[in-house]
Amino acid sequence: MKRRILCAALALILALGATGCAPRGVYYADNPGKTGDLTGGVTAGAVTVAQPTAAHYEKMADFTVKLLQKCVGDGNAAVSPLSVLMALGMTANGAKGETLAEMEAVFGMTLPELNALLYSLSTEDGSDGEAKLRLANSIWFKDTERLSVNESFLQKNADYYGADVLKAAFDAQTLEDINAWISDKTDGMIENILDEIPADAVMYLINALCFDAEWERIYTEYDIYDGVFTTEDGKEQPAELMRSEEALYLDDGAATGFIKPYAGDRYAFAALLPNEGTSIADYVAGLTGEGLYETLKNPQQTTVYTALPKFESEFDVLLNDVLSELGMPTAFNSGLADFTDMATSADGNIYISRVIHKTFISVDERGTKAGAATVVEMVAESAPSDPKIVILDRPFVYMLLDLETGLPFFIGTTEQIIDKG
Repeated sequence: MKRRILCAALALILALGATGCAPRGVYYADNPGKTGDLTGGVTAGAVTVAQPTAAHYEKMADFTVKLLQKCVGDGNAAVSPLSVLMALGMTANGAKGETLAEMEAVFGMTLPELNALLYSLSTEDGSDGEAKLRLANSIWFKDTERLSVNESFLQKNADYYGADVLKAAFDAQTLEDINAWISDKTDGMIENILDEIPADAVMYLINALCFDAEWERIYTEYDIYDGVFTTEDGKEQPAELMRSEEALYLDDGAATGFIKPYAGDRYAFAALLPNEGTSIADYVAGLTGEGLYETLKNPQQTTVYTALPKFESEFDVLLNDVLSELGMPTAFNSGLADFTDMATSADGNIYISRVIHKTFISVDERGTKAGAATVVEMVAESAPSDPKIVILDRPFVYMLLDLETGLPFFIGTTEQIIDKG
């Protein structure tokens, strides 16, 4: 039976904002009135974009590295940069002035370039017959005369992000509906991400990402053995290690690793084990987007004897400080934020209140299950031939890759083995 490998749900919740998109029908087909009326008149137009270049992919890799660097601390960390960028990209389509300039600086490219890149990544077929990478976007905005949503904002997001657009009461039923939409789009991996809809919330921008695949070669019982995982403080933890022989070896000078494909050869798992004596924090701090991209795009073809622990990890972080430190503090400032290209509210200026990111990943002999959710809440102010050996029995960095672009769409660190019991 095929395993769900990655379900990353990115819910950008903006008390104003919207994830723009083309309405593709009311989400609850069996009860169309449940979520309120689908807004009319917004349909996706034809978009012509230039093919992304290696420079664009390097910029996305740079964002990936910087996001991980800000999230690494005590314990395991995991983020989905693709999902975060999808949500922030939709939000940026409503930003102006210094607010937009700061967001573009964080992206490492202009908003038109980001829109084009994400459009290319989301519209190409993410299925190879064996594995599927699915993206879904939706805009939910409050049904109130006090909120005026910019039609050009909706149209641009419709054109580039293709999300459903829904108008709702923002009551208890809407809360249930949003959580159900995210759960459905992530195959049940992310549930109840939103605990409440604040009274001053006016819009939610939501991206859901779900990856579904098995290993190209599933581990058998003979491949699994009892081993020990040693944390950086010297603590030894029992671990089930899965051994295999791979063909793609990674070496960036500070770490060695391998790439292990999923069925279909479109997607892969990658791991990088820092050299002895180098902490995971120091290794991650020394990463660069360009360096990581080059390492992943140019593996050595040689025999690699590997051992990968079964592991499970949950991670959550409030990204307000992370994103502010990366260079976009104005978006969180109630007095300075400028999202007037998105909407205006009679209740006051619209700004980002919270950006919440949560992830889950489980790796076992059949494959990987992973989920991520990001909630942005916007409110209105009232090879060589010698075999290589890589044994992941101490802290390491791991990624889920799109082998066609060479980009990670999920990245994390395993610093300890969580006892599932």
